[in-house]
Amino acid sequence: MAGVIIRRIGGSLSARRYMLGALPLRQRLACESQCQLARRSAPLHSSAVLERLVSFHLSDIGEGIREVTVKEWYVKVGDVVEQFDNLCEVQSDKASVTITSRYDGKIAKLHHDVDSIALVGKPLLDFEVEEDDENDSSSSSSDDESESPKDVVSAMTLPGQLTPGKVLATPAVRRIAMEHKVDLGKVRASGRNGRVLKGDVLEYLQLIPQGTVKPHPTLEKPSRPAAAVAASASKISPAFVDLKDAHTVVPLKGIAKAMVKSMTEALKIPHFAYCDEIDVTKLVSVRNQLKEEAARRGVKLTYMPFFLKAASAALREFPILNSSYDESAESVIYKAYHNISVAMQTPNGLVVPNVKNVEQKSIMQIAADMNALQDRGTRSALTPDDFANGTFALSNIGIIGGTYTHPVVISPQVAIGGLGKTRVLPRFDAAGNVTAAHIMVVSWTADHRIIDGVTMASFSNLWKQYLENPNMLLLAV
Repeated sequence: MAGVIIRRIGGSLSARRYMLGALPLRQRLACESQCQLARRSAPLHSSAVLERLVSFHLSDIGEGIREVTVKEWYVKVGDVVEQFDNLCEVQSDKASVTITSRYDGKIAKLHHDVDSIALVGKPLLDFEVEEDDENDSSSSSSDDESESPKDVVSAMTLPGQLTPGKVLATPAVRRIAMEHKVDLGKVRASGRNGRVLKGDVLEYLQLIPQGTVKPHPTLEKPSRPAAAVAASASKISPAFVDLKDAHTVVPLKGIAKAMVKSMTEALKIPHFAYCDEIDVTKLVSVRNQLKEEAARRGVKLTYMPFFLKAASAALREFPILNSSYDESAESVIYKAYHNISVAMQTPNGLVVPNVKNVEQKSIMQIAADMNALQDRGTRSALTPDDFANGTFALSNIGIIGGTYTHPVVISPQVAIGGLGKTRVLPRFDAAGNVTAAHIMVVSWTADHRIIDGVTMASFSNLWKQYLENPNMLLLAV
């Protein structure tokens, strides 16, 4: 019946809408679905279908980021895309973010070249879209404005990733679902990257035959080869430059540019340092006993998860070290969660993502999270959420070879620890005999405006106690 009605209705899009509006709701929905399926099979470059030009603006990606560098375009002018298709990858001063489409349509203009700067809130590219897609997208835009920056960031994830509990669908599809009291989470999604289409809802309501809507073959972005990552890094990081001329000028971008700003601000903080030695002989033995079992479970177990767990246990006793200082209000903000930042080297430079909620996790869970962060860092795939809300920091300079260091506090945090290389040195045991011991040096730095030496030393002593007697970590919550 729907097909007969559609064939009898001719004329423009507005005329078809007028005629369909006179039909009963169930018939109208079925007809609209058939119209959409017909339009999908028609060439999208037809001027009768693509009626409006829409600018796609770069949304706020949080963390105070106001500009990004365009690393790679996945589309070109003339390409036809659907909602949630990948458009480009941008590099902020902290992480890479994949930007996805809000519209179904054809790319009309790219406003930026690769390696150029794009500003938040300014046009990124232009689309040619259908009139009804434009209406849906405008309502979607108003919905987006009411969302927090965290919600916006969570939608900008790697290809194939979905926000937990959130169903991808346009406002038009959500209206139909709401009118019929349909839970979109129960509807089989056939759109790209798991998007629920109008036809999916109509099939669920049995208004059109099952199997009418064919699943879209989701195309995920292939992982970048190591050579491509290295080439990208050489363009961004000033640490690796091929010097062929007498003078080579390399503009600071991305992480290197952010480091200038963050370190300039950080060194306005009055720092003080405290150092101590840790005998990690027992910890070395425990880790050697566990690493094979961890590897069998697919987890690489290093010493860092033990250091993080010990720090979290000690922070419970000294919560001021897990705080931030609000200079304008002259107040201290205590954090109940322990998001411990870990400095790591990546192809794009040194970054400091954090392991979330260390206080709630076992050493194996912490190790798995660190493995995932390191993997994303190697692939230049860290997201802004990986850096958000850090409360304390550790930096393991010892893997490079240093013994002592003087780490800089990462504002708004108030303390950071620098871990030196573990060396086998002679020490006296309880009986007075000289034995070989595994000795590591830790260098703490703190914000002296609110952290005094006694507090830092007391925290360090407790942290040291956990590491020198690793069985005590079994008692830590």
